[in-house]
Order: sequence, then C-alpha cells, then structure tokens
Amino acid sequence: MSTTIAPLTPELWPDFEDLFGKQGACYGCWCTHFRLAPAERRASDKERNKDLIKARIETGPPPGLLALEDGKAVGWMQVGPRADVPEWNNHGRGSAPVDPADAGDPDVWAISCFFIRVKARGRGVTHRLVEGGISFARENGARLLEACPIDLSRDSRSIGLFVGSSRVFEKAGFERLVERKPGRPLMRLVL
Repeated sequence: MSTTIAPLTPELWPDFEDLFGKQGACYGCWCTHFRLAPAERRASDKERNKDLIKARIETGPPPGLLALEDGKAVGWMQVGPRADVPEWNNHGRGSAPVDPADAGDPDVWAISCFFIRVKARGRGVTHRLVEGGISFARENGARLLEACPIDLSRDSRSIGLFVGSSRVFEKAGFERLVERKPGRPLMRLVL
C-alpha cells in the first residue's frame, strides 16, 4: 500500500478530524498535551482541545504531518520547532532540552507525538512519518531534530507509544543524548 506524507494544512483538516475521531484520539487530547500547561489541560475538554488545534492548523505553519493511504489519513506526527510545544521543554520532563536556549531556538525542532489508526498499526507508518519529518524539518531550516520516545512497549496498541518507539528513531539515525527517566531517552538527529 502506498503511503503519502503531507504537511497538515487547513485543507486537510477533514482528514485529521476523521483520523482523530469523535473522541479526539488519546482521551480527547487532539494533540494538545504538549501545547498546554498542566492547569490549562485540567481546565480543558476535548471540544476546547479540538478548537485549539484547529485554530493552530489554520494559523500555520503546519504543526505536523499526516500519513495518507488511498485518500484516507492513517497516521499523524506532530513535528516543528520546540517553541511550538512549550510543555515538551518543561525542565521536569525527560524531553527538556539539553541546552535551555534550544527551547526558543527556531532551528531546534521536536517530534513530540504520534497517532496511528488502529488498522494501520504494525505496517511501518511511524517509520514513514519520521522519514517525512526529517525531510520536512530540513526543508524548513531546522538544524537539530529531537524526540523523546519510549524504549519498551508490551504491544503496538500501548498508549505510551504516542511518543514513538526508540527503535524507530535509532533506525532513522537519531542518537541518544541523555536518559533522565528510565526507558525514555532524549534523542537527536543533526540535520
């Protein structure tokens, strides 16, 4: 099956909305977890999260990539400058930047979230999204691309895989920088 990777622009909103479904993917997150401070997340709900990400997509630039097969979205990856996902930079997280200045550097990017349609899991969609993310970051002037995946997961349906698997990033050439939390390495690819 042929997979096309495309930046998420306003024209692709219906595809993104279909992929995330009525529940908004991971418990109504709509991929806003790393965009909102904890107090904001607690005060929010799936409808507000949906409105927030829709407004972000409409404002641009694209906050990530969609994987499309036969005209249907089967996967999503949030990728862009670290500053676009402020909670990903929180000093208490395993994803915090090694150099605090990287949090605001527009040339230091992060791959922070994935969502793969259940029927498309186990087919390499995540690998193709990461490959597309590397190209997308390069084309947009990034010099570093980072991720904070999970080392082990019991199965491909694990909720913890929303950050990706370290095996996928290793295969794409990312190197481990530091592991502040067991099984959650901060990884980097120099572009």
